[in-house]
Amino acid sequence: MADLQWESIDNKAVNTVRVLAADAVEKVGNGHPGTAMSLAPAAYLLFQKVMARDPSDSTWIGRDRFILSVGHSSLTQYIQFYLGGYGLELEDLEALRTWGSKTPGHPEYGHTDGIEITTGPLGQGLASSVGFAYAARFERGLFDPEAAAGTSPFDHFVYVIAGDGDMQEGVTSEAASLAGHQQLGNLIAIYDSNQISIEDDTNIAFTEDVHKRFEAYDWDVQVVDWKKTGEYVEDVAELHDAIERAKGITDKPSLIILKTIIAWPSPTKQGSGKSHGSALGKDEIAGLKRFLEFDPEKSFDVDPEVLSHTRKAVERGQALHAEWNTKLDAWAAANPEKKVLLDRILAGDLPEGLEEALPVFESGKEVSTRAASGQVINGIAGVLPEFWGGSADLAESNLTSIKGAKSFVPTEWSTHEWSGDPYGRVLHFGIREHAMGSILNGIVLHGNTRPFGGTFLIFSDYMRPAVRLAALMKAPVTYVWTHDSVALGEDGPTHQPVEQLAALRAIPDFSMVRPADANETAYAWLTILQRFNGPAGLALSRQNLPVFERGDGDATGETFASAKNVAKGAYVLAEAPGGTPDVLLIATGSEVQIAVEAREVLRGEGINARVISAPSLEWFDEQSDDYKESVLPTAVKARVSIEAGVAMPWKGIVGDAGRSVSIEHFGASADYKTLYQKFGITTEAAVAAAKDSLNSLAAH
Repeated sequence: MADLQWESIDNKAVNTVRVLAADAVEKVGNGHPGTAMSLAPAAYLLFQKVMARDPSDSTWIGRDRFILSVGHSSLTQYIQFYLGGYGLELEDLEALRTWGSKTPGHPEYGHTDGIEITTGPLGQGLASSVGFAYAARFERGLFDPEAAAGTSPFDHFVYVIAGDGDMQEGVTSEAASLAGHQQLGNLIAIYDSNQISIEDDTNIAFTEDVHKRFEAYDWDVQVVDWKKTGEYVEDVAELHDAIERAKGITDKPSLIILKTIIAWPSPTKQGSGKSHGSALGKDEIAGLKRFLEFDPEKSFDVDPEVLSHTRKAVERGQALHAEWNTKLDAWAAANPEKKVLLDRILAGDLPEGLEEALPVFESGKEVSTRAASGQVINGIAGVLPEFWGGSADLAESNLTSIKGAKSFVPTEWSTHEWSGDPYGRVLHFGIREHAMGSILNGIVLHGNTRPFGGTFLIFSDYMRPAVRLAALMKAPVTYVWTHDSVALGEDGPTHQPVEQLAALRAIPDFSMVRPADANETAYAWLTILQRFNGPAGLALSRQNLPVFERGDGDATGETFASAKNVAKGAYVLAEAPGGTPDVLLIATGSEVQIAVEAREVLRGEGINARVISAPSLEWFDEQSDDYKESVLPTAVKARVSIEAGVAMPWKGIVGDAGRSVSIEHFGASADYKTLYQKFGITTEAAVAAAKDSLNSLAAH
């Protein structure tokens, strides 16, 4: 074990952390001081004595990752960033939770340099940390699989600080189960067990034995109890020894249960819910400062000697970084081809030949878009080694497996159907959709790989908190959601999504993509991989859909447009006969074929209809005003949207004179053709809606 060097100046620095936490919350008038105060020794130990990090370079890929799952205690991280020279200064702490500051109420990825992940909703940080640990192992397998444990430049640890709230959230249980199953020895979590939440003593709702639970998940569990003697003694050396022991356990994730007193040593509010989510008050802070031998008349008072001592973290981090660079150079010399791969990935480039690797689907056939996606995934996998993924126990339905690839799981968990390898590229999440979403976030935020995860569209509801966070962080996660409408059929209304498309489109910075046929599916995948600015969900059909005969460019005459136009979000698939449309038929996914059929019926009645395929309203919204006008001319007010879901997203597109062929109720159990007929998702309904829209305009 590494020896701990701890001097009196370190004690003073820890106490400085406590008073800064109290002062910052007091100044803004709201926040969470108590946890930041009692976690001060643990956070300081990690940032100053344990973790390999370079405060001057937050992008160093060899760094240990740090995740503050107790995001409400953001000061736990911000103060360490200030002391350690990460770019925050005292004025940033003084600006806590105020407009434009670098110190928002919860840590935000992309907002404050050095923050690895946005942690607000409890449980998400700890659950996503499992994804970070997945990614670290997969990355090692991609670049340096033969190196002895602990010797590779791609070896590092993922550290988490979690709390009682994290342990109560269900997503933590899902992810922790997977972490133990995966034997993630690179994951070390410190559980701050202070037994206080907003409703005060957690005994009112939470009395389970977390120690036994995590042992049952096959984690290594240690207890560091600073209350065990009857007096509160912050034994930093004991915690350090526990961390060092955890680092040596390579076949299990580690949980260190740290028993603390919240807000210690606040005179009257320590151990109380009154310190959890509100300012301590001036008198309480004065008593705290007197106890710690700080001047109660001064706020944000930092001894220059303390700052000089803690800022040495920059020099130490740069030395570690330089040492790592030497190790990386040796690796690069021995692995020139893999160095080329690493350079491409770090540059954010995709390989040559990616578009050529996409399968081309012949027109005249019928292929479900989920089946097309499965073929596309395998085409991409052949040229994109950093591409990996799987499903929440629905691989045979989602068609998300990479053929011939091994499963990402310890070898001993191989089954008759799946061959396990710690560095495999097929992911199995089990029936844990919520954890899958969080783990995918962690994989993406760790960097350097492109993961995907699949389930039925209806179960995106289980994933929504993680999907929302992915959008908030602009993390390029890909979701493969199949069985995208009532057309999944006999499973009935519990499994038939009607409002999910609308609900997902409501998430800012999220792209929902519902391709119309197999070739649209291929180019939807390509477009998603070319984008790095946010998550995307593919909504794919269970039932077979016609593969349209297309040209190479835009729609002209009777020639349908190329599927490459998917990248624009919406495009003219089939131009109106004669070129000038009387009515616009706008459809997505499986309903585009209905629009195409309606165009022919309307042609026979002398009505010129333009068919617009709109796989992604979000991508379309990014286009220029001129392009949008070319697809949806404002002069053409007769419009019909056709989608087997609620019409809510279409109101602003079709306008007052427009009509929507939609489903405004739950589904039923029957074959999909019967359901479409009974619910009016038909060519006849589209034709009638077009005439109704035209008639409403004529009446005015």
